[in-house]
Amino acid sequence: MQLPDPRADAGLAPADILPEADDAPEPGGAEPQLLHGEVPADAAGERLDKVLARVFAQFSRSRLRAWCEGGLVSMSGSVAAPRTKARAGARLQLQVPVDPEASSFAAEPVPLQVVWSDADLAVIDKPAGLVVHPAAGNWSGTLLNGLLARFPDAAALPRAGIVHRLDKDTSGLLVVARSLEAQTELVRQLQARSISRQYLALAWGELAAPLWVDAPIARHPRDRLRMAVVPGGKPARTQLRSLGCCRGDFGVVSALRCVLESGRTHQIRVHAQHAGLPLLGDALYGRRGAPRLSLQRQALHAALLRLRHPRSGQWMQWVSPVAQDIAAQWRELGGDPALLDCSAWGPLADEAGAAGSAAR
Repeated sequence: MQLPDPRADAGLAPADILPEADDAPEPGGAEPQLLHGEVPADAAGERLDKVLARVFAQFSRSRLRAWCEGGLVSMSGSVAAPRTKARAGARLQLQVPVDPEASSFAAEPVPLQVVWSDADLAVIDKPAGLVVHPAAGNWSGTLLNGLLARFPDAAALPRAGIVHRLDKDTSGLLVVARSLEAQTELVRQLQARSISRQYLALAWGELAAPLWVDAPIARHPRDRLRMAVVPGGKPARTQLRSLGCCRGDFGVVSALRCVLESGRTHQIRVHAQHAGLPLLGDALYGRRGAPRLSLQRQALHAALLRLRHPRSGQWMQWVSPVAQDIAAQWRELGGDPALLDCSAWGPLADEAGAAGSAAR
């Protein structure tokens, strides 16, 4: 659901987000393209890669620089390097290479809950159990396959427009692009940390005050299936806020509102464990010796998504009600269902800055 935000004009920043490098789409499509342009008169003498980003704005400057270094850009008929000085009025030619992935996946009738769609983007409410992108062991039946069936034009986009991911067993909202221009802009917003993603989680333990977990994440040094807090890993920050807790025979369980300042693989799950608040049902990072529960996956739901529309620049926000299996587990433990109501969620006043204490 789109919610108007009267504070948007005041310049309030949403949560900071940084996507994993592996999650950034690789430009290119199923068919090679040959694009032409001209150096603007006021760009004479500038570096060619800077001019390319202006002329071919649908691509990122880093990607254009890589293509330039690969000999795919010519100026006035001659292959040109990124540092070449542009000449006013010179003709530019860009060869956009084929993305091998773009032609390797098939459209499949995977059911998708589309909560918003226009010519530029779509917002999907992903169920738990659905893999976002094909990979070893899951080459079909993924969200990407479903996108190709629902939006046939997505075949021309890198990764069918996917710009970020959710783990297979995490439910909730994610945005996909429906044009190359929108995809480039959404990736830029992710890299600029201006897309807000907030999650609802159930965790073992109690959180007395808001907590910023500031701890670098990298591949676990011994278990390659897991991520871990590792010195020298990629910077990662997560804000954890308690929505309330319940006490029972199994111990204390807290409902948490989790805000990402970065977007590392398994970040919330790793940081929650690091803070002594492992998520219920988490097979990789959960509490050792935890009792058997009805919930068959990690209790993590992407509840809020907030971003600037890539074309209009208008702030847009969507909220997804907590998944039924998480809500049922919370009730089974004796939790108050009202605490899981995220319909009134919005940007937090301190999303972009440290709040409370920090765990390192």
